Amino acid sequence: MDMFNAIIQVLDSTIRLSVPLLLACLAGLYSERAGIFDIGLEGKMLVGAFAGAAAASVFHSAFIGLGMAILISVAFALVHGFASITHRGNQIVSGVAINFIAAGSTIMLGQAWFQQGGRTPALAPDERFGAIIWPGADALRGVPILGPIYSELISGHSVLVYVAFLAVPFTWWVLFRTRFGLRMRAVGENPAAVDTAGISVAWLRYRALICTGVLTGIAGAYLSMVQNGGFVKDMTAGKGYIALAALIFAKWKPVNAMFACLLFGFLDALSIRLQGTPLPLIGKVPVQLMQALPYILTVILLAGFIGKAIPPRAGGVPYVKER
Repeated sequence: MDMFNAIIQVLDSTIRLSVPLLLACLAGLYSERAGIFDIGLEGKMLVGAFAGAAAASVFHSAFIGLGMAILISVAFALVHGFASITHRGNQIVSGVAINFIAAGSTIMLGQAWFQQGGRTPALAPDERFGAIIWPGADALRGVPILGPIYSELISGHSVLVYVAFLAVPFTWWVLFRTRFGLRMRAVGENPAAVDTAGISVAWLRYRALICTGVLTGIAGAYLSMVQNGGFVKDMTAGKGYIALAALIFAKWKPVNAMFACLLFGFLDALSIRLQGTPLPLIGKVPVQLMQALPYILTVILLAGFIGKAIPPRAGGVPYVKER
């Protein structure tokens, strides 16, 4: 039973740790399916985390914090669109610039506004998104097997966790069952054909980037208003890049993206669980190695086990309308 409880705890941590990866991965899916490579997922998550925590602290409302996180992240997404769509700039350079701006501006503004070394004040319970306890979860907690699964894995998460996993079937529906999704996929493959049909390529791509901004804003708000009780310097810690790796690993498909993010979340949860624990035949593994495990395995998976991943054909290529 102790082993079963340990497995439940690892799976619970897997769900919680995979949420920001999943939201960022779906965000990247929207932009890349529309032909816009977005290295700036990390930066948009970071500004979303800062804006959410700062607004929640000032206005004492978690929902105002979430709204501000989405607003600022969408603004950064539109800046990326302005550089790469309107002015046909290099999409990789624009994304990297957004990451640098986000990393510097969050620290500078945090210090200027709160004088806590770039941090925001610790958030009170009503300034964060608390856990939602499902009906009967406490009563079933003592029931073998079913109780821990229902009370720990299904119940007890914040609303943003459920939003993240509901976003997977919603994204699948948008991509494969709506006119907008069909046009978005088409503009990522053959923008000239879309333009010939009288549909604005630029406007489609801007809308895809707005979707990206919304999802990265929610991901950032989750980091600072659910996982942590406030914003700290560089709290995304490379999650935007891991989300990009998961997107490639999933071959730009939403359901595959969910399982890829759960895999990376599981590796992260396992590394936390095994820190300082002696392993058979190996002994005690250095903490630094366990912390690096998710990133090491990210490289290994991408290098050797992913197969041939073919991105959208028009991805990364600015569209120039033929005269």
